[in-house]
Amino acid sequence: MNKHKIKLYSALALTVFVLGACNSNELGGSSNENEISVWTMSGGLEDFVSEFEDETGMTVNVQTIPWSNAHDRLLTAVASGNGPDVLQIGTTWVAEFAEAGTFLDLSDHLADYENLSQDRFFESAIDTTNFEDQVIGVPWYVDTRLLYYRTDLLAEVGYPDGPTTWDDMIDASRQLADRGDGQYAIDLPTEDPQFPFILAWQQGWNYDVDLGSANFDDPAFEEAIRLHHLYYNEELSQMGEGKEFFQAFEEGSKPMFISGPWDIRTLNERVPELEGQWDVHVMPEAVTNDSMIGGAHLSIFHNSTKVDQSLEFLNWMAEPETQVRWYEENSELPAIMDAWDNPILADNTMVSTFGEQLTATQPLPLIPEFERLGQELIKTLEQINRGGQDIDQAIEEYKATVSRILGE
Repeated sequence: MNKHKIKLYSALALTVFVLGACNSNELGGSSNENEISVWTMSGGLEDFVSEFEDETGMTVNVQTIPWSNAHDRLLTAVASGNGPDVLQIGTTWVAEFAEAGTFLDLSDHLADYENLSQDRFFESAIDTTNFEDQVIGVPWYVDTRLLYYRTDLLAEVGYPDGPTTWDDMIDASRQLADRGDGQYAIDLPTEDPQFPFILAWQQGWNYDVDLGSANFDDPAFEEAIRLHHLYYNEELSQMGEGKEFFQAFEEGSKPMFISGPWDIRTLNERVPELEGQWDVHVMPEAVTNDSMIGGAHLSIFHNSTKVDQSLEFLNWMAEPETQVRWYEENSELPAIMDAWDNPILADNTMVSTFGEQLTATQPLPLIPEFERLGQELIKTLEQINRGGQDIDQAIEEYKATVSRILGE
């Protein structure tokens, strides 16, 4: 048994002590055959499922759990064996909870439901539902990252349609930063542990689970770290928070940033006066232009007594029309490819660019430790960019930390 499993099972054992304060109705579902329980971290689902209830005559009891509480709540459910029928799971939690036996294996059920065939979803999204020969869930919505940019200001430096390659990106960034004091090119994500791995994928790096810490010997990984450092060393990106994010974009002192689909709506609401002066672009290319794929799945708890009813619900949630309506209400992107033919997405050039990027994405490796590896990499970059640590030395120290985390 590896160290991670020992720690997880110890946490589960400790969690049992709190179960005396929780009754079965709080932890699990109803005994009514026409009623299923759903745990979600996404607001608005309770009202959204009313159409499914009208169509089927079933009742869906939705409990919305804050993301900050969700991990412990799931641990409690696993420890007690008394969870919901259907649960939302973030892609980065799949490995941890799959190892603990949280999910019903859906492998033998998918063929019976029209919308659940795995070839209907983006390939990278499906990759995050397959764990050790089991299918632990169905993609609900997906997430990726694009480059947001001011079209007017990028036109002034020769890139009206946005930079296509990292060479273009560096050239444009240097020109933008040369405009004067307090002028930068881009607001890089400083606290997103996935972003450094996106840079590494674009340099041709890939993570092989069997290699462990040796993955970080790859020169492509070092190239990504050096690229990241260049932006702070040359003051193309500001070290420190600086002006409020949308103010800096509006005034043009930071005319580029990297983010997800929700910021289309946010920009339209926060800075409507910029309409027509900004756009989105797929990620710049080096060896690849791969971005991350994230999002969430809907899974069935391993000992649910309402498997057929739960599968019917998952099938409804995976209907293209359902996924488009969910996007309209929550700005969360459909995971099923057919949904992208809908004019609501296809005729919106910004949204459809996210669809284009979703065909060039990678999932984070499905190992329980990868979130920690990401957080440690953020610390390493801080030591390089702010503390002046030598890059080669920092990578060696990071590899040693990775080796300890993986229990090598």
